[in-house]
Amino acid sequence: MITRVIPGRRSTKKVDAKPLSILLVEDNLAHAELVQRSFEHHRVANKIYHVADGKAALAYLFRQGAYADEKRSPRPHMILLDLRLPKIGGLDVLRQIKTSEDLKYIPVVILTTSAAERDMLRAYEHNANGYVVKPLDLEAFQQLMQEIGYFWLGWNRGPKSAEFA
Repeated sequence: MITRVIPGRRSTKKVDAKPLSILLVEDNLAHAELVQRSFEHHRVANKIYHVADGKAALAYLFRQGAYADEKRSPRPHMILLDLRLPKIGGLDVLRQIKTSEDLKYIPVVILTTSAAERDMLRAYEHNANGYVVKPLDLEAFQQLMQEIGYFWLGWNRGPKSAEFA
């Protein structure tokens, strides 16, 4: 049994479902910890998988190397992707996700410090599902994480053909 928070309600509901997971692609360890703690505090996701660069994100998603075991690296229900990443940039990671038949239906939300119009435009040109600028205020950041989680993991629905094993 999984305990899930029902968006818009203060109560939780026991449901017989697969755990929800998020792949967090973030090179700033302080930001990654803040995202993880915010989700845990609001009980938004059952599991967060964190990688710190674009190369590791693609290895995880395409189940390569250390991520070959699908039980240890399940398909995420959502990806939070920073733009400024070492090794392979966030836009290149996004492009590879959205051109892959196996991955293109996974919602990808850009979570970045950049409010530059050019960055937003390029992200949406590569089929980002959302673009969110990290607020500087801690409370605002925690509220943002709750709302992102509730929307993408609670309210949003994808096609049945995109369900994950």
